Amino acid sequence: MARFEDSCAITGIGMSQVGRHLGRGGLDLTLEAAHAALRDAGLTPAEVDGLATWPGTGVPGGGATPFSGPGTWEVQDAMRLALNWHTGSGMEGPGQLGALLSACLAVSAGLARHVLVYRTTTEASGRRVPKEPQRETGGWAQWSQPFGGHSGANRVALQASRHFHDFGTTREQLGMLAVTQRYNAGLNDRAVYRDPLTVADYLDARMISTPLCLLDCDVPVDGSTAVVVSHRDTARDSRRPAVGFDAFGSALTGRASWDQWGGHEDHASFGAARSLWNRTDLSPADVDVAQLYDGFSWSALIWLEALGFCGTGEGGTFLEGGKRIALDGELPLNTGGGQLSAGRLSGFGLVHEAVLQLRGDGGDRQVANSPEVALVSNGAGFIAGCMTLTRLN
Repeated sequence: MARFEDSCAITGIGMSQVGRHLGRGGLDLTLEAAHAALRDAGLTPAEVDGLATWPGTGVPGGGATPFSGPGTWEVQDAMRLALNWHTGSGMEGPGQLGALLSACLAVSAGLARHVLVYRTTTEASGRRVPKEPQRETGGWAQWSQPFGGHSGANRVALQASRHFHDFGTTREQLGMLAVTQRYNAGLNDRAVYRDPLTVADYLDARMISTPLCLLDCDVPVDGSTAVVVSHRDTARDSRRPAVGFDAFGSALTGRASWDQWGGHEDHASFGAARSLWNRTDLSPADVDVAQLYDGFSWSALIWLEALGFCGTGEGGTFLEGGKRIALDGELPLNTGGGQLSAGRLSGFGLVHEAVLQLRGDGGDRQVANSPEVALVSNGAGFIAGCMTLTRLN
């Protein structure tokens, strides 16, 4: 049976300036990343016939926000693109990777040949703008916000506490994610935080929502990442080595809620991971480098378990000491510093890093032995998606 992934490849990547409180608009950052990705692919704007983003602005006149970035209409107009297909994928779907998944489906269906996919955030600058008063909340949030659970940190902390209780996970084990990723960030000149970090520094950091401290939380930044998804028969003409899509995982099998799960395996990452491995002949043992979503450190831990790199409840033991996830370990993890140190680019920074590693362009942080398979995950809680990427020879 033909698989849509076999029709698609990443032919170009680009990233804008990334930093804290840059004072630049979202469209400005998007255009910088988009043109960088097109140069990387050896394409001109006239050759782009598809456009996708996550989450998009939603409705006409809705406008960009610090979280959403500019919508496809705004980018199409600014770049004067003639599009056969475009979408803002919305919040529903398999996390931020939904935009890449949609682009691949469009290319496979013949709706477009070269789709520019981007994700932009100006959340760091946006935090300087006074927030509106809290409004009445519906849906799942009505069961947490009235009781002080306003942020993702509050909700994830409850899940982490249960994991600590059930499996004996410790802060020292969880902290190895922050420490290891900070080391990797020190080798990445785009990373926001590059100063060395010790376990003692981690344990002394300000508590945010027990057991999560400040260093367990990703770093809001301003920045944009762009990826060009092309039909695979154009890959040989790309300016830089193309990277193939091997498989996507997009299933949602648990409840779409933060507080109504029956257990750890109800986390959306488990459903997405099962659907991923059902779509490929690869296995966890074949993965050479992993870029796992780390909106919070615990999110990366649960992805390790969901994807089968260790058993349920064994994430803390897997992380202990940090050797397994180091650049020279059995599973080099978040090699660019991840969102904990490089900055919260809504998971698209992880995609960018995966492509760099498969191309051999990681510089001082390049994983040895020419990695051929990379795994990327995005999302946490009840939205999640993952994919395997392969080097095309």
